[in-house]
Amino acid sequence: MPDSGGSRAQRAHIPTTGTGADDRPVPHGDAGALSVDPAAPQVTAPAGLPETAGLSGPAARTARRTGLLVTMVLGGLTALPPLSMDMYLPALPAVTDSLSAPAATIQLTLTACLAGMALGQLVVGPMSDRWGRRKPLLLGMVVYVLATAICALAPSAELLIGFRLLQGLAGAAGIVIARAVVRDLYDGVEMARFFSTLMLISGVAPVIAPVIGGQVLRITDWRGIFVVLTVVGIVLTLVVWKWLHETLPPADRHTGGVADALRTMRGLLADRVFTGYMVAGGLAFAVLFAYIAASPFVVQEIYGASPQTFSLLFGLNSIGLITVGQINGKLLVGRISLDKVLGFGLAVIVLAAVALLLMTTGVFGEVGLVPVAAGLFVLMSAMGLAMPNTNAQALMRTKHAAGSASALLGTSSFLIGAVASPLVGIAGEDTAVPMALVQVVCAVAAVACFLLLCRPWQRAGREAGGL
Repeated sequence: MPDSGGSRAQRAHIPTTGTGADDRPVPHGDAGALSVDPAAPQVTAPAGLPETAGLSGPAARTARRTGLLVTMVLGGLTALPPLSMDMYLPALPAVTDSLSAPAATIQLTLTACLAGMALGQLVVGPMSDRWGRRKPLLLGMVVYVLATAICALAPSAELLIGFRLLQGLAGAAGIVIARAVVRDLYDGVEMARFFSTLMLISGVAPVIAPVIGGQVLRITDWRGIFVVLTVVGIVLTLVVWKWLHETLPPADRHTGGVADALRTMRGLLADRVFTGYMVAGGLAFAVLFAYIAASPFVVQEIYGASPQTFSLLFGLNSIGLITVGQINGKLLVGRISLDKVLGFGLAVIVLAAVALLLMTTGVFGEVGLVPVAAGLFVLMSAMGLAMPNTNAQALMRTKHAAGSASALLGTSSFLIGAVASPLVGIAGEDTAVPMALVQVVCAVAAVACFLLLCRPWQRAGREAGGL
């Protein structure tokens, strides 16, 4: 595995290069692919990384600007898909009435978008390994804008479903390429830190998206939500076009076609350790999906909380996840090995899930909302240790196929989560046991994959993080 000393550019003591809109090389710092004023002093790290400690004056200011821009651009790409999913949720009843379609049919607009996001990553990831990150990303963004605009004009449920699928397929480019760009620019603990920052942004997006959607519905109808998403897509496309330059040098690209892409993915899956991190991360994501799918019902219907109380608890859990993710990136990574932090996070998830199962099965007698809410808070907060570190550890093994690896990580998480989330309602509406049981099974399976496939103790002496 590569060492954990920061970005590859820093370890080589030279600035990295990217390609601009005209494919000419342009200098940029460790923060990556963002353009820098040629007259400004060149720097090797954005603000917030240890390597900037010695910078001062114009160099430090340039580093801060560059680091902030790369964070904002990649964060925006990561946040766009959850915004596309969750801003639309408050409008579902209105869409049903407007298009005179059954509720079950309108629900397919969500399923289509989610399926598109999962499958699109398998397509865009290998494309980015072959043609670079910039061109597939810009193509995906343009298609996203067009598909979203057509959704705003859709005259029928069938057309809306079709273009929601296309919207998801195109939006997947942002998810998969953002991870691949991080892998291009960072190694080791610095990559884990950046993933924790992305978790801050991606964790906020699904929380505020329904609120934004609800406010949009106060001044317009459901079509206005797609208009807003279209504008956001246009702005993000322009930002990517202007500031995000190429991060994958031509010499590192794959030149084969579909067969080569399939061979690359097969090789990645044959890597026992990569597969272990991928499946462990997917199972942890399934625990999160089970929470998202069941918590509105559990909190409101079983424990009698109001919608406002549910919104408050949902927000608090999201804040817990985000806060622990930042503790992971700012305090733990670089001081404690990634595998130790990951193992601790998975262990806490298991303990919280077991506690929820015991409470919901009545082992402790009748329990109220407060103990259950506390268990969910601990479980969700521990995700801030598990999710960024599984991505970082998996991508550290994939220097020459970051796009394909990112695609496999994203698709497996979506698919495992999509399989697990319907199981939370299998016993009907009168019990929270299925939610807790799904979470226990997935959490224990994640630990098993981590121990049996990743075998972290075998890398105990390596800087990148052994247990």
